[in-house]
Amino acid sequence: MTGQIEWTALAVFIFFFALVTVMGFFAARWKSGPVNDHLDEWGLGGRQFGTWITWFLVGGDFYTAYTVIAVPALVYAVGAYGFFALPYTIIVYPFVFAVMPVLWKKAHAGGHVTAADVVHAAYGSRSLELAVALTGLVATMPYIALQLIGMEVVIKAMGLTGELPIIAAFVILALYTYSSGLRAPALIAFVKDIMIYIVVLVAVIVVPTKLGGYGAVFSAANDAFTAKGGATGLTLKPAQFLPYATLALGSALAAFMYPHTLTGIFASKSADTIRKNAMLLPAYTLLLGLIALLGYMAYAAGIKVTSPNDVVPTLFKTLFPSWFAGFAFSAIAIGALVPAAVMSIGAANLFTRNVWKSYVNPDISNAGEASVAKITSLVVKVGALAFILFLPTQYALDLQLLGGLWIVQTLPALVFGLFTVWFRAEGLLLGWAVGIGWGTYTAWSNGLKPLATITLGDTSYTFYVGLGALLLNIVVAVLATVVVGWVSPAKRSAAVGS
Repeated sequence: MTGQIEWTALAVFIFFFALVTVMGFFAARWKSGPVNDHLDEWGLGGRQFGTWITWFLVGGDFYTAYTVIAVPALVYAVGAYGFFALPYTIIVYPFVFAVMPVLWKKAHAGGHVTAADVVHAAYGSRSLELAVALTGLVATMPYIALQLIGMEVVIKAMGLTGELPIIAAFVILALYTYSSGLRAPALIAFVKDIMIYIVVLVAVIVVPTKLGGYGAVFSAANDAFTAKGGATGLTLKPAQFLPYATLALGSALAAFMYPHTLTGIFASKSADTIRKNAMLLPAYTLLLGLIALLGYMAYAAGIKVTSPNDVVPTLFKTLFPSWFAGFAFSAIAIGALVPAAVMSIGAANLFTRNVWKSYVNPDISNAGEASVAKITSLVVKVGALAFILFLPTQYALDLQLLGGLWIVQTLPALVFGLFTVWFRAEGLLLGWAVGIGWGTYTAWSNGLKPLATITLGDTSYTFYVGLGALLLNIVVAVLATVVVGWVSPAKRSAAVGS
C-alpha cells in the first residue's frame, strides 16, 4: 500500500463489496433447490431463470468490468475505431433471437448442460465433443484473467498496490461461487447492473457539464487525434472500413459461443425467455455507447495516462468527489465478479460433463458431477489468478484476442447441427482444426494482432482473422463432408441425429 490511499473511496468500495459478498452466500438459499445434488442446480441454477433474471445475468457476464475499462481505453487511444463494440452488440441479438431458442430446446429436451453435450448428441462423436469442450476451456481462461485486470485497475486507483487486495477479492469470489453456484452471480448481477447504470448516466450528464458540453468534448478529442495522426480520429479512415466491419461481425458470431454466455442461455426457463432477452438486451448497447464516450471526455478533462486502461478511473478521480469515485470503482469491481463467476462455472460444467464424465468416470452420479464442477471452478479461478500474478498483463490481453478467434471455430459444430444433419462429424472436426490452425498461425505471425492482410492484384484487404478462419473452417467442413459421404455413403442413423 502507498501513502496516497483514497480512504473515503476505499470505505465506499468495501461497503458495496461486502454487500455483494453477503448476497453471494445468501444466494444458495435463493430460488431454493438441491445445489449440491445436481449439476443442473449448481451449474445452471435449476434452469428456472425468467426474463428479468436472465436479462441481468446475461448482461452481467456479456458486459464485463473489462468492457467498462477497455472500450473507453480503446476509444481514447484510437478514436472511432474503438466503437466497433457497438455494431457487434447490435448484430449479435438477431443471431441470439434466431438460434438460441432452438439450442435451448435441444438442451432442455436432452438434459444437456454444455455446448459440447449438444454437439455429442447431434453427431455421436467423442472427438468433436472434446474439441468443442477444450476450445471453450482454453478460450475462457484469459477472459477470466481480464476481469482481474479490470478489478486491479480500480484497486490501484484507490492507492492500493501489491497482490493482496486482488487475491482477497478472488478468494471471496471463489468461496461464494463454490457454495451457491450460478445463483450467486445471478443475484449479484442485479446490484452490479443497477450500479453501472447509475455511474454511467451520472457521468454522461455531469462530466460534459463540467467540461463545457459535448461540443467541447468532441473538439478536444479531435484536436488530440489530429496531433497524434496515423489511423486515429473521430471518424473512420477508408482503409478501416473492412477491418471494422469484419471485426464487428466476427466478434458478434463469437460472443454467444463462449461457455459463460451459453450458461446464461441454458439456465433460462424457456425459449420464450431467450427471445424476450434478445429484444431487451440492446439496452446494454446504448449503455456501452455512453461508456465509450468516456474515452473522448478524458481529452477534454486534460487527462494523460501511461496506460489507456487507467483512463476511466483517472477521469472519475479527477472530476468527482471521492465518495462517488468509490461507488464507481465498486461498480466496476463487482462488474468483474459476476462474469468471472459465470465464466468459471461455464468452464467447470464443460470439464465435468465432457472431460471427466466422458473419459474418467462415465458412471458418475448427479451429486458427483456437482462436486467435481465445484472443485473445478476453484481450480479455474486459481489458474486465472496465477495468470495475472506471474505473467505480464499483455499476455492476458493477447490471449483473449486469440480466445475470440478460437471460440468462433466451434460455431459450425454447434449451430449447424441445430438445423441440419447433413454435416459429418469428421468434416466438422477437420474444419475446426484448419480454422484453429490457420487462425492461430496467422495471428501469431502478426504479433498476436487480430487483423490480417491479403493482397489480390493491386489491392490489399485487411480483415479480422477470426472471421477469415471461420469461413475457411466452413469451406473445409463442407468439402470434407462431401468426401466422407462419397467414401461412406451410408447415412447416419436417426438415433445419432436426434
